Formats: sequence, structure tokens, C-alpha cells
Amino acid sequence: MLGRANWTCVHLISRHTAAQNGSRCTNAVAASVKAVYYGWERLADRVYRCRLPFLDVTVGLVHGHRATLLIDCGTTLAEAGRIADDVRELTGAEVTHLVMTHHHFDHILGSGGFPGARTYAAAPVAEALSTGSDAVRAYALQYGVDPEDLDRAIAAARAPDHVLENIDIDLGDRSIRVEHPGRGHTDHDLIVVVPTTGPGPVVFCGDLIEESADPAIDEGSDVAAWPESLNRVLAVGGEDARYVPGHGAVVDAGFVRRQRDWLIDRA
Repeated sequence: MLGRANWTCVHLISRHTAAQNGSRCTNAVAASVKAVYYGWERLADRVYRCRLPFLDVTVGLVHGHRATLLIDCGTTLAEAGRIADDVRELTGAEVTHLVMTHHHFDHILGSGGFPGARTYAAAPVAEALSTGSDAVRAYALQYGVDPEDLDRAIAAARAPDHVLENIDIDLGDRSIRVEHPGRGHTDHDLIVVVPTTGPGPVVFCGDLIEESADPAIDEGSDVAAWPESLNRVLAVGGEDARYVPGHGAVVDAGFVRRQRDWLIDRA
């Protein structure tokens, strides 16, 4: 795949910067030092993301005047605890809302680490966190997740409070749009659209977009429908949006179009 976005953003130096070398954006500026565990990029006013060391998973953060939203939550309770600590350091607040973009373990199993948050996801995530937990466990073990860590995360997990495909979440001073643009990586991928004061929004895309590897295609993917879903993502975000993939660096609209065309060639 070609090219990532080349914007200037602020990289907040973590206690473990060496483990996060890949998470620096191209023109990163170390404007401040925070006592955070992970390396966070500021994408807009009170909009952040980090890349977890395990599987390079994106976690997004949006802080509003009345509420704080997390997008995806990693795999283990240890990851979730570090994320929660970082959120407190960055915002002075607790996570009050959590959106899970799809049902794969690396995006949902940390959810038990945020017991006070209202959780939002599509129906297959609710199944994965309840009756489908054995399948989720087996899939995670294939990627080398520690069995004890995995069992603790599954024991703490709970079904989402809100099962949905589309919703607006009010954070006080901004309304965040969650929507299902269509089938692709899974049959229920959600995106999170964050308005900004800049020329375009920040769009958290889950695994509909990947930058650090080619798109992940498995038996649950719909390669034929995926390109049109990306067309809808582009229509929502526009040319000036910052598109945040589920894995990898922030990208621009040109990258999304190239990934769409890559998928068309494989449909």
C-alpha cells in the first residue's frame, strides 16, 4: 500500500517511548511530556489516538466538556488499565463511553477494564462478549495471547449497553457520529466521526482501513462489498479528513482510495 498522511501532530512522550517508535506521526512534535504509558498522538483539539504494542491496535480518545469517549480497548485488562491511567493523565477524566468497532478480540476484550463506561457496539460484538466467548478465546490464542490474561479479560467482559448500527453520542460540546457504512472487514464494522475546528473531521475507521499491513481478509469479510463501504467512509469524511485505521499510521483520503482500489482488484 502507498503513502500515509503527512500532517503535523503532537506526540505525547510515554514512559515506554522505545516500544512505541512506530507510533510517531511523520512531523511529530514533542511539545509536552506526560506520565503516560503509551505514546499518544493529538489529532485535533482533545482528540487523540495511540497504537498498542500488541498487534499495533489503534485506541482512540475524544474528550468532551461532559463526557469522554474511547474507541476500541485492546485485548487484556492490563492494557485497559494502562489506557485508563493514560486517559486520566491526558484529560483529568474517566472514560464514560466506549465504542467497539467490531467483534475481533484485539478491539473488545479490554472492555471489562472500563466498568463505569456506557458501551456501544453492533450485535455480533454482543454475541462475542457473551455466548461467543469460546470462539473469541480460541481466535485470540492463535495470536499468542497469554491464556491467563485472556481468561481474566473474558471473565470481566459484559455485553454492550447499546447494541446498534448508528447513533450520535453527545459529549457536551460536540456530538460524535457512530455509523455502519457497510460490509467489509466484517459484516458490522462501525466508524466514529469526530467533528473538529479544522478543515475536516477525524474518522476512526476500525479495520475497514489498515496501514501497517494489507487489509485483513478472513471468512467473515465481504471483499465484494468492501470498496463501496469505503466510498461511503470517504463521503462521510471528505477530502480533508484524517482517517485513523485500526492498525497503523493515520492516513488521508488518497490512501483510502488506493486501499479501495486494492480491494476491487481482489473482489
